[in-house]
Amino acid sequence: MEKLDAIASLGQAQLLRPAYLKAALAANDRLKFYLTALQTAYSHAAQPQEPLPELHREYAAARVDAPWLLSLPESSHRKGGVLHADDLPLLIERLATDLRLMGRPLEGDTEPAHTALLARVEHWCQWLQSLAPCVLDADELKLLTSGKRGDQDSFHILVMDLHKAINQLAATLSEENIAGAHIWQLAEEDRPRVAAFMRGLNRTRPLKLSHPGLDTAATRDGQRLLIQNDIGTNDAHVLVIQVEGLRLSLTYSDLHSQRFAFFQDLLTRIGATWSGVGARTTEGLNAGEAYYVGTATFDCADEAALHAALEGLGARIVFLIDWNRARRRLRPLVGKSRAIALLTESALREVGHMGWLEAGGEQLLYGAMEAVGSDFFRIGDRLDTVLGAEHAHDFLLEVMASSLQAMQEHQPLPRIADSVRLLLLRYLGRERDSFELLSEHAAYCHALSEGLRDALAHGLERDTKGAAKLAARAKTWEREADQLVMRSRSRAERNARWQPFTLMIERADDVADALEEAIFLLSLIAEDHHKGWHGDVRDALRQLANRTHEAVRDHVRALSIASVLREGGSAEDHEAFLAVTWRAVDAERQCDELLREVRRALVRQVNDAVSLNLATDFASSIEQATDALLATSFGVRALAIDSIGARP
Repeated sequence: MEKLDAIASLGQAQLLRPAYLKAALAANDRLKFYLTALQTAYSHAAQPQEPLPELHREYAAARVDAPWLLSLPESSHRKGGVLHADDLPLLIERLATDLRLMGRPLEGDTEPAHTALLARVEHWCQWLQSLAPCVLDADELKLLTSGKRGDQDSFHILVMDLHKAINQLAATLSEENIAGAHIWQLAEEDRPRVAAFMRGLNRTRPLKLSHPGLDTAATRDGQRLLIQNDIGTNDAHVLVIQVEGLRLSLTYSDLHSQRFAFFQDLLTRIGATWSGVGARTTEGLNAGEAYYVGTATFDCADEAALHAALEGLGARIVFLIDWNRARRRLRPLVGKSRAIALLTESALREVGHMGWLEAGGEQLLYGAMEAVGSDFFRIGDRLDTVLGAEHAHDFLLEVMASSLQAMQEHQPLPRIADSVRLLLLRYLGRERDSFELLSEHAAYCHALSEGLRDALAHGLERDTKGAAKLAARAKTWEREADQLVMRSRSRAERNARWQPFTLMIERADDVADALEEAIFLLSLIAEDHHKGWHGDVRDALRQLANRTHEAVRDHVRALSIASVLREGGSAEDHEAFLAVTWRAVDAERQCDELLREVRRALVRQVNDAVSLNLATDFASSIEQATDALLATSFGVRALAIDSIGARP
């Protein structure tokens, strides 16, 4: 059951005839070449010592897209009068397909001569199906290629009879077209409307590359302009447009509910209102299975708005071609919902998915993932789990755009694969910049050290409520920092490349833990355990907190420069990085000395045992943060230098 039946089920039985005529004439040219190639193969197999006939000119003239046919004569051989060729099943399949294309303009016609031709088409398609694979004897070859009329019909004779019939049918229809649309019996006001539709269709038509489809037919039926577009080859994948007055409506059907929803969304975005959406079952159509139908309506304010709606509609049809195939191939990479979101965005950007499919589809991406190595991917990894959902989305959009351009420029597939590999590495660098997570953790350490410094500056050791409030905030910051550590550990479990960075963030977490502990102790001290806190004690503690905060600030700065170094950086960046990392050494030594000063001051001025113990633990926690910073800074320095290809 062909698409004509689907159109008839929607009430538009004759719209596709001009487009079918064009397809039938092209099929006729291909069939002639197929028979020529077959006869050449049989003759050469009989006399292999003779030079091979040149078929390239006929091949090009027929616009055949099957390079293997050119080598069929050379790859064939005869044994006992029987032709043997591995590619014969492919050729037989093409003969049947194009024979049906030649008969398609006659379908639905009640003229007896046309009915008889269609019966012959069915007979010969069944005969082709009955042939043994990869072999063809002399009698079978004669039945295929003989053009001599007599008592016995032949495949070739049927092709000639079909050609004559479709030429006669074409003569009854107008040869006129508007921007590629086959038209007949149009009113004058219809012409600019058809032109508007074709303007949108032709704008995005190149996105389908060499895929068939998008033939358009238009005619007038009473008060309505009818436009039908042959989207693809599926029998229920039909789009029928009606324009009456300033109202544009179209009935669209699809076998796939998800593709229907996709197209519904695209048209809703340009002002369509949908009605009658649901599943249908029509006897004899789609093997009795349900398909999905709905009507979109545009109520336009004026002629300009109508033209805009027609153009917008025309521009979106191309994205239906092979949509479901693209969705299935994207699904293992990013999941169901993200695959559809990606196809929607590629359509809105007028990029589409055909370039990506033609360039290799998911295999193009799997090849890139394999090429970058196990440092980034393991078997079964999805792109969105490695890159992150947002970066995977952006990466695939870039792949689709670059693949389309490359295919339109006829770039070789290996070159396209190289480009995708490099693009993937760039995105891996963005999402998986190992210093990014460390920098985020360092921000929490900075908040903790800053809070501690300011607390001592404002005397929070005497403010119970203020110190308790700061302690609560510090606990939240410390927990957020812990979450980053767990994220890094999870990545390291999946990918060994993350293990050195996880070690660094675990060391850095000791900084956060020590600072949070110090702030907690300060909240206890604020509960009237600050006896003797004056003069030298407060000054020494403030110096210790200030120097610790400066060290944390240098840590943040070092990580910021480290991310730049991965992309090369300048000589000034290199020097600045070394300066801030080595300042951690000075900070740790200075804080050791400051801790001793604090202890001296405490021993001299604090006599209360609880106050003394709490203050000593408080100062020790601050100093422990600088010890952890020293270890972290050395590790960051080593990783940063290693990331630019040097060794510390």
